[in-house]
Amino acid sequence: MKKLMRPLVRTMIHFEISYPVFIRMLKSLYVEVAEQEFQLDGKHNTDSRISLLTGVHRKDVRRFRENPETLEPPQPVSLASHVVSLWLGDPEYTDENNKPRLLPRLPAAQRDPAEGPGFEELVQSISKDVRPRALLDELLRTGVVRETDNNHLKLDQQAFVATDDLRQIAHYFGRNLRDHIACAGHNLQGDSPRFLERAVFYDRLSQGSIEELRSQAELLGNDALVTLNRMAVELAKKDEQQPRATQRMTFGAYFYNTPVEKIAKDDEDSCGKQGSS
Repeated sequence: MKKLMRPLVRTMIHFEISYPVFIRMLKSLYVEVAEQEFQLDGKHNTDSRISLLTGVHRKDVRRFRENPETLEPPQPVSLASHVVSLWLGDPEYTDENNKPRLLPRLPAAQRDPAEGPGFEELVQSISKDVRPRALLDELLRTGVVRETDNNHLKLDQQAFVATDDLRQIAHYFGRNLRDHIACAGHNLQGDSPRFLERAVFYDRLSQGSIEELRSQAELLGNDALVTLNRMAVELAKKDEQQPRATQRMTFGAYFYNTPVEKIAKDDEDSCGKQGSS
C-alpha cells in the first residue's frame, strides 16, 4: 500500500492538497463505497455496518450519509478530444495509410466536393452547438492543428498529447489512474474474466538505453492506441442505436523511468530485477 500511495502523496503535496483535506475526502469516500457496493442481499446498510466495514466512527458515518460530501462532478470528454479521436480513427478522415489526412479548412459550399469532408463537417458530426471556427481557432492557438499553404489543416498528434491545460491534464490523471487501479484490483480479487494488465520492467540501465527504450515505447504505444481508436470508432458507429450498448472501456500505455536508488526504499525487490508481469 505504501508503494501505491507514495507517488500520489507526492503529487498532492506538490499541488498543496493537505493531509486534513485528503483524509476528510477519504473518510467520505469509504462511507460512499461501503454503502453503494457492499450491501447484503440488497438490504439497506445501517450506520453500524458501514462503521464496521470501514473503521470510520459511526457518528461520522451518520454525518456523511446525511450530508454527502460534494465532490467535483465527472467531466465529459472535451469536444477537442472527440474531434482528434475521430480525425485519427474514422475512415472518412484518414488516408490510405490510416493516417489523419489533411482536411479542407473552407466550408463545403466553398470548395470542390471531390476533396471529401473537411474540418467543418468533422466538428458538426459531433456537435452542432459549437461553431467550427471557434474550435479551430483554439486548436490553432494550442498547436494541435496547423494550417498548410493550400488552405488545408494538418493534425499534430504530439502537440495534442503535450497539452499544458492543467485542468485537462488533471482530469485524465484521475480518469486513467482510476481505471488502472480498478483493473488491477479486479484481477487481485480473483474476479473473472481477468483484464489485460502487464508491464515490462528492467533496471541498471544507462541513460542512453533509457532514451532508446522511451523512443520505442512511444512509437509502439502510439501505434497501438491509434489502431484501437480506429476500431472503437467503427464499433461505436455500429452500436449507436443498440439499447444494450451500455459498456465503456479504457486502454492505455505508459513509460516511466527513475534512478534505482529512488525506489529502493519502498520496493526492496526492485534492485537487480528485470522481466515482465
